[in-house]
Amino acid sequence: MESRDTRRYVLRDGRQIVQFGVTNGPLDRAEEHLRDGKRFTSMTVVGPAVTRDTALNWERGRIEGYQRTHEGKRPRYNKV
Repeated sequence: MESRDTRRYVLRDGRQIVQFGVTNGPLDRAEEHLRDGKRFTSMTVVGPAVTRDTALNWERGRIEGYQRTHEGKRPRYNKV
């Protein structure tokens, strides 16, 4: 059985979503994004910890949903 240690998060710049992501350490990940020069005003952890596969499926689904409502564009920092 896979461990449930992966967190899902949303980065926003004001009201605009700029990235959907998954991580095992939300605070470390936020600091990493800042060091990488990403501009955002908040990072919201979504739901409880889940398995890595569940988190990756959630991320893919959120990006696809975003694309459907934003003329095929991805959030600013979701490249792939």
